Amino acid sequence: MIQPYCTQILGDLGAEVIKIEHPVRGDDTRAWGPPYAPYKPGTKADGPGEAAYFLGANRNKKSLGLSFQHAEGIDILHKLVAKCDVLVENYLPGTLKKYSMDYETVRKINPGLIYASITGYGQTGPYANRAGYDVMVEAEFGLMHITGQRDGPPVKVGVAVTDLTTGLYTSNSIMAALLGRARTGKGQHIDVALSDCQTATLANIASSCLISGKKDTGRWGTAHPSIVPYRSFKTKDGDILFGGGNDRLFGVLCDGLGKPEWKKDAKFKTNADRVANRQQLEAEIEAVSQQKTTEEWLQVFEGSGMPYAAVNDVQTTLNHAHTKARNMVVEMEHETCGPIKMVNTPVKFSETQPSIRSVPPMLGQHTDEILGDHLGMSQSDISVLKERGAIC
Repeated sequence: MIQPYCTQILGDLGAEVIKIEHPVRGDDTRAWGPPYAPYKPGTKADGPGEAAYFLGANRNKKSLGLSFQHAEGIDILHKLVAKCDVLVENYLPGTLKKYSMDYETVRKINPGLIYASITGYGQTGPYANRAGYDVMVEAEFGLMHITGQRDGPPVKVGVAVTDLTTGLYTSNSIMAALLGRARTGKGQHIDVALSDCQTATLANIASSCLISGKKDTGRWGTAHPSIVPYRSFKTKDGDILFGGGNDRLFGVLCDGLGKPEWKKDAKFKTNADRVANRQQLEAEIEAVSQQKTTEEWLQVFEGSGMPYAAVNDVQTTLNHAHTKARNMVVEMEHETCGPIKMVNTPVKFSETQPSIRSVPPMLGQHTDEILGDHLGMSQSDISVLKERGAIC
């Protein structure tokens, strides 16, 4: 997920992205279903369809099916390296050296190349050669310990959040390296580790531990360790989150809940008081919040200035009025699957708006185009390589 997400961001921002895939099985995420977008009747494609997982992270890319096991495949990669600005890889340290695709080798072909290596634990350190997926890193580097209900077990975040933040860090670093190259003419090797990015995104919790020298305060569910009330509460038909982040906002909440007397209650008067009497206050709020539906509470607090939010599922989120107003879901025509919906790129530019120019590719869809247009290979040469299994 990390590498596809990183390069999808770059593709959304206008980069031409060539995705190198195994010529038979392709990217692993092509098989990560269901669900699948089914193939249209009459197409030559076999199987259940295109995996939703793959479709979610591979737009604005061209697929080149190529085998590292063939010398011709390595030769093609070296020729592409000579022409490309950036190479992104996520193999264990040292793995690509046997294919002559390590940084020290390819920098001789293209000294200006930005070479980004994404791994679980980085190019150095005692865990460097350990394979790492998002959930393992969430566990070992603190995130899982602080995620979950107060008295419940540790849980992973609902999406592969460490993969996503690592993809964001990597894409940002690549753009900084490109700016640096514009000044110096030199490329460089970027070493990005899930473990480092996870540690960095512990943010204020890490800072608290470093300053205090003490352990973190554990899991808080939707609550906040030092602000009360600041969590989700049950309603008649769901959940709603209230954020009484200061005394004034707590007063707004009290009025909205029909409990103005709480504002003068000595147990609740300041945030410190409310933290000290957390259990009592939260129980009293929830006794009131369960008397109305989530939508009714949303109407009560509309325009109040107090932070509040419904706790929505993903399908509701994708069909949310604000999601639609921000154009965060778009529909594209997939030549083999027909119309498919995708989450749009989130950033809005005033002059150069990022866009979805092409849907996620079929395996090897652009092999002929890339080898012909970029490397000047003839169709007969391409056909020979296909027969040998070097490309697809």
